[in-house]
Formats: sequence, C-alpha cells, structure tokens
Amino acid sequence: MSDTAKKSLDLRKLVFSGIFAAITFVAFTYLSIPIPTPGAGKVTVHVGNAFVVLGSLLLGSLYGGLGGAIGLTIADLIDPMYITSAPITFVIKFLIGLIAGTIAHRAGHINSNKDEKKVLGWTIAASVAALAFNAIFDPLLRYFYKILILGKPAAEVSLAINFVVTLINSVVSVFIAVILYHALRRPLKKMGYIDND
Repeated sequence: MSDTAKKSLDLRKLVFSGIFAAITFVAFTYLSIPIPTPGAGKVTVHVGNAFVVLGSLLLGSLYGGLGGAIGLTIADLIDPMYITSAPITFVIKFLIGLIAGTIAHRAGHINSNKDEKKVLGWTIAASVAALAFNAIFDPLLRYFYKILILGKPAAEVSLAINFVVTLINSVVSVFIAVILYHALRRPLKKMGYIDND
C-alpha cells in the first residue's frame, strides 16, 4: 500500500471513529434506562457498548476503541451523576475496543476472511470476550471508586446492582454488534470502506 493510500485510509478511519463517538454518545444519552442505586447514584441500561464493539469490528482496535471511548466519556462528562467516573469510562471502553479489534482482526482476520461462518465465529468470539471483560471490570473499577467516595456499605449494594445491569448491557450488546456488523460488512466492503487485515 502506498503512503498516499495509507494516509487516505487512516483519515477515513479517523472520520468513522468520530462518527462512532457520536453514535455511542447518542446510544447512551438518549437510548438508555437509568436505575437509581443507594447513595444517590445510578446505573444505566444502554446499548452504547454495542457500538464500541461494532466500531472495533469495522475499524480495528485503535480507531474503534477510541471512537467508543470518546463518545461514552463525553456522555459521562455531560451528566452530573457520571462526571467523576469519566476517566474510568474512557479506560474501560477503550480496552473493550482493543480486545474486540485485536481478536477479530489479528486472530480472526475478519476483513480478509471469505468464509462467512468463520467470520461469524470470530465476530462472536471478539464481541463476547470484549463484553465479558466489560461485565467484570466495569463494575469492579466503579466499586473501588465508590468505596473511596461513598463508603463500603453503599458500594457493596451498588456493586451487585452494577454487575446485573452491566451483564444485561453486555449480553444485549453482543447480539446488536454481531448482527449490525454482518448487515454492514458486505456493503461496506463493496464500497471499499473495509480494508484487508
């Protein structure tokens, strides 16, 4: 690939990363169900994580992870209830993107693989691994944060609720990410928006 083509592809991925930042922001901000928790906190059932994974499946780990992490971090910064946990959100969502993209592209080579069953298997594996990481580490990091801020009893009750809500988010997000990726893969390849791994 020539330097000009590489720069063009990187610019295109950067633009799409910005689009995914906007999509994850909208998914979290407007397509969510807030659930109050003890200690005047809340957790949210949302599908923003599905778009973090989808971005990584389409754009790769770096651009997909950044797009999702930026979008959900901005959503946290705008909401007074989440503003202090925005750094945790950025790290967790970026890692979700890195995990999904690395498994899908480095191990599964989903962009260049022509076997649709293998591509489906790798997209499921990448989505499940990334969102299982989210289901475990998102509540744990927020738990330790709440211990520092709210004290142990409120943090423990909040942890149980956060685990359940994050698990629901993760399961739903796996289905959405895999379905949307397979719906978009072929048309985007035909238009030249998906490059080989």
